[in-house]
Amino acid sequence: MGASALPIIFMTLLWGIVGIVLPIILPKGPNRSLMQCILILTGASCWLFWLCCYMHQMNPLIGPMLHNRTLAAVKQLWPGPESV
Repeated sequence: MGASALPIIFMTLLWGIVGIVLPIILPKGPNRSLMQCILILTGASCWLFWLCCYMHQMNPLIGPMLHNRTLAAVKQLWPGPESV
């Protein structure tokens, strides 16, 4: 499973608009610099969070490695779907 370029480009453009374009076109006001800071931090944080989540899906953790005795005990002690 490899990364596709389309989602990365799309999400980079989306969060780039939020973090770069919107702060430039904000109307003048007493809190303009605060709103610019909020939009820049939001864009950068959300993009980085999305990128980390997307990249972690490329190489997921499979699960714990169990010994055969442990697997046999789990099979014997835990009810399976047929007992429900």
